[in-house]
Amino acid sequence: MTPTMEDRIRQWFADNLDALRRESGHRLAPAVEQAALHQALAYWRKLGQTVAMRVTDTEVRLNLPGNVTPKQRPFNVEGVVDIVQDGDRTIMYDVKTHDVEAVRGNAASYQRQLNVYAHIWQQLQGQDLDETAIICTAMPKRIEAAVKTYAENPTATTEQALLAALAPWDPIVSLSFDADAVQAMMADFATVVDAIEEGDFDAPPLARLKEKVYPGTRWTFAVQVCRNCDARFSCDSYRQYARESRQQGAAMSYFREYYDDYGPDDEREAWTLAALSALSTAFNDPE
Repeated sequence: MTPTMEDRIRQWFADNLDALRRESGHRLAPAVEQAALHQALAYWRKLGQTVAMRVTDTEVRLNLPGNVTPKQRPFNVEGVVDIVQDGDRTIMYDVKTHDVEAVRGNAASYQRQLNVYAHIWQQLQGQDLDETAIICTAMPKRIEAAVKTYAENPTATTEQALLAALAPWDPIVSLSFDADAVQAMMADFATVVDAIEEGDFDAPPLARLKEKVYPGTRWTFAVQVCRNCDARFSCDSYRQYARESRQQGAAMSYFREYYDDYGPDDEREAWTLAALSALSTAFNDPE
């Protein structure tokens, strides 16, 4: 029997997990594995025919050398995108692990980055783009719940519920190309390069950490950005934020909780389960 595309996705997923375990020693918790697999399958069901089957070039690495900062430092700009060529139309997609509403609410920021990628493509390929867009991989809560239910109990009823949840969802955000914005973004890149080379790493003020990252969302800058930054452990602004965010207690409790802040409880639980699973495998499979 010829394997279906979903069969192939399952096999590719298993192969990637095995490679991850062997190369890095990391393992996902079983529940996290299942959720990730069914998220991939859900994306295939939603975008398989409209995008995935039409991708002509995937993981295209773009590199534009020969740039110079205001202080005469050379630098390159790189990016990785997917290209779809559908008849006479060429579309560039950039995959982001962000929520679609967050992208739409802060479209100008994403547009500037994608404009640079489009500029590099056109410079290297000598080919115009008809469309640029973001594919958002973060699923809305209602779809996550439907995916979880189907993963735990794959029946015709839960499958139909999943398909119904997927139907109104559109994870693609189209962004227009603005050639004038390219130079502004390149200037920002150049300024950042100079700052990095000169060790200018001033943290944002405490007030910035308390602000919402995107209008209309509940995530603060500290949660969305700082928790993904290893430098938070030596950041005065984050230390103040962590102290103010805790309930009243002893100073030592503040200090301990600040250094133990590795993210939300569900993420910590997933890491713990994954570590236990890896230890169990190591004892039973010394390889």
